[in-house]
Amino acid sequence: MGKPSPNVWATLQKKRWPLMILLVLSVSTVGMILVRSTFDSCSVSGKMCGRLVVDKDQSSDVKIRSVSGSMNPLGFMKSKLVLLVSHELSLSGGPLLLMELAFLLRGVDCEVVWITNQKPVEADEVIKVLEHKMLDRGVQVISAKSQKAIDIALKSDLVVLNTAVAGKWLDPVLKDNVPKVLPKILWWIHEMRGHYFKPDLVKHLPFVAGAMIDSHATAEYWKNRTHDRLGIKMPKTYVVHLGNSKELMEVAEDSFAKKVLREQVRESLGVRNEDILFGIINSVSRGKGQDLFLRAFHESLNIIKETKKLQVPTIHAVVVGSDMSAQTKFETELRNFVQGRKLQKVVHFVNKTMKVAPYLAAIDVLVQNSQARGECFGRITIEAMAFKLPVLGTAAGGTMEIVVNRTTGLLHNAGKDGVLPLAANIVKLATNMDMRRTMGEKGYERVKEMFLEHHMSHRIASVLREVLQHAKIHSRTTNSDH
Repeated sequence: MGKPSPNVWATLQKKRWPLMILLVLSVSTVGMILVRSTFDSCSVSGKMCGRLVVDKDQSSDVKIRSVSGSMNPLGFMKSKLVLLVSHELSLSGGPLLLMELAFLLRGVDCEVVWITNQKPVEADEVIKVLEHKMLDRGVQVISAKSQKAIDIALKSDLVVLNTAVAGKWLDPVLKDNVPKVLPKILWWIHEMRGHYFKPDLVKHLPFVAGAMIDSHATAEYWKNRTHDRLGIKMPKTYVVHLGNSKELMEVAEDSFAKKVLREQVRESLGVRNEDILFGIINSVSRGKGQDLFLRAFHESLNIIKETKKLQVPTIHAVVVGSDMSAQTKFETELRNFVQGRKLQKVVHFVNKTMKVAPYLAAIDVLVQNSQARGECFGRITIEAMAFKLPVLGTAAGGTMEIVVNRTTGLLHNAGKDGVLPLAANIVKLATNMDMRRTMGEKGYERVKEMFLEHHMSHRIASVLREVLQHAKIHSRTTNSDH
């Protein structure tokens, strides 16, 4: 895509919106996927983060309040030492979410240390960029297998294991020290796949302070699966729905910014303003259902063509998260399907990009087509709803806790059985502008009520308080035994 026209730049500069400029530029950025605006929200330790200021009172805690006067629920984490353990450092959902937690904690002057258990042998540019972002914001990054990692695990107030795979770090590194660390571990689980239920991954799960899971559906699945397959009991489990960042909401609620982004993206794709654009925004993989979405989209075109009474503008589909450089079999299948059905003019592939906001501004409907048990939560869903987009989602997993069927969107079955219903729902929304607008408005209202950053911060804060209390009690018990 070419650069924005001089008029666009002039208008943006007059409005003094550097974030908007960054987002416009990011439309053509290739090679990274779904890094959210949170990375740009916090400055290095000791400076203001998210416009927070410190307000001391007579209590032992330091209360952190925003300039609007509202208290930051994570203020009690000031000066605490937290170790974050990620199974990998990549642009997938789990590591990015853990990084978001790191920056929220840094915002209240918590000492945060990050370790990545699995790193590629060769140098990786994505890892370098992400580590640099963390270091810039005062997050310490150390080797997962170092003596320093062991020392910090032992003296930390809290250890967060991110994803089930992070359990691989415990025994090889901590060894005899594992029992000392378990009582202060919060295990944050995002997976909904059966192959994670292996003893070498989760054998310590019953003995940690707690498990934090993104949706009730996933929590129930883990409870049943660990019992039935492994014969173990889950620890105290907390369901914490995620929330949109302040930066994303600023863009979503700014009509000028959205207009500019919409025009830029649509121009790059060859989509007119009056056309209707359905978008699926996920890393391209069979589990995300891009193949079934394209089949449903093709079927919807046939329905429209065969139903002469339907007056529908040209409809397009965009698949955001593509990576032809990887040359995967699945990616090739998608391209071959589009070519074989002669859909090249109305189906567009967009490479992995650093920002989702431009594409949320550009599309008219989000398709969340994750398969099998669905998404654990699906952050892109609440982001789309913030942009007042209706959602066509699979009736599975955390999506059912976000999307209210026939109110904020329409749900369809996962698998091949969902192709025709999804096609019918595409036609329904393509032919009914009022329905799209009403569902979008209802979705936005739901986000404002339930899925904002401060909602997530309050939910996480209540969990951290309990886990810290658990660790403190266990520490006293251990010391008294000695």
